[in-house]
Amino acid sequence: MTRPPVPPFTEETALIKVQSAEDAWNTCDPDVVAQAYSVDSVWRNRDEFVTGRNEIRAFLRRKWDHELDYALRKQLWSWSGNRIAVRFQYECHDATGQWWRSYGNELWEFDEEGLMRRREASINDLRIDESERRVIGRRSEADRGVDVLPVR
Repeated sequence: MTRPPVPPFTEETALIKVQSAEDAWNTCDPDVVAQAYSVDSVWRNRDEFVTGRNEIRAFLRRKWDHELDYALRKQLWSWSGNRIAVRFQYECHDATGQWWRSYGNELWEFDEEGLMRRREASINDLRIDESERRVIGRRSEADRGVDVLPVR
């Protein structure tokens, strides 16, 4: 299965890959998201290690069972050959109603078919009030490609 765009990436194709990832993750559908990864993909997500699409699906189901009303923004940071680095922020709330903003960086490596074979994510969480939310729903067409990730 080929998942365009494929490496080597240009700025244009890296931007497409990042937006495609953001769009998929914002569905909160583990089956949709898992299709972007190779069958033997390896992840480090915070302190958890995941291998293969089945484990990815299970991880995402657990994630979205606890991270409610999840909304994500990703931004291209760098790219070279078959690798892309992104920064991201997402917001969600837990079952108690506490809102969180999570800040992170990801390193991605792709196979020749454009499937991600390696993902390393470092993520920090910040407790926020609902009134502080700024990542709400999917990105509008007008916001695509716009830097909407302030540091604070």
